[in-house]
Amino acid sequence: MRPLLVLALACTPLLGATKEPERRLEESAAVLSEIMSTPDKGIPRDLLEKANCLVIVPALKKGAFVVGGQYGKGFLSCRNRNDGGWSAPGAVRMEGASVGFQIGGSETDLIMLVMNQRGADKLLSSELTLGAESEIAAGPVGRSATAETDALMRAEIMAWSRSRGVFAGIALKGSTLRQDLDDNEALYGKKLESRDIVTSDVAPPPAATRLLELLSRYSSHGGG
Repeated sequence: MRPLLVLALACTPLLGATKEPERRLEESAAVLSEIMSTPDKGIPRDLLEKANCLVIVPALKKGAFVVGGQYGKGFLSCRNRNDGGWSAPGAVRMEGASVGFQIGGSETDLIMLVMNQRGADKLLSSELTLGAESEIAAGPVGRSATAETDALMRAEIMAWSRSRGVFAGIALKGSTLRQDLDDNEALYGKKLESRDIVTSDVAPPPAATRLLELLSRYSSHGGG
């Protein structure tokens, strides 16, 4: 019995690590659903329809806001070039000291839209420093993106955050976004590069079903 108990205890952290990315995918879907269901205060739908890629990092914890600390984990999905739908999600990590989140909140949700192919190519590199390697701007909030400024027109990436129920555009210059090979392995059974997941015909995990359904619903390119 003792060897079996030792084996069970050894396997428990591994099982927990496998389930954590799946739970985070479900949280990402919940964040997108809540934000898009309030169009007067959410992401302009026409921007989502035009976007090449989307990044969601749910529930960044207040206690993580330390210099050089890891701010959170999430996922990216990009357009399928053939049918305009959305790809299987690749896991990402958000890091950096100059994020500028609403630190007073207990947790912060982050969403980014990548607006062109050049920005998508940079996003799909193994690591991207926002603002240094790509133009990023605080995204507008509301039903439409009619209040387009020169900064928004130039931006390859637009970003929003939600903390304590307040949803607003946010600047993320200096933050680093990188792929998370460990979470990709937990979801797909092997350490796939996020670029390979997004650009190849990789089947999404079951936990991503809700997120991809919502992206299709709120994007005319995806048939919604």
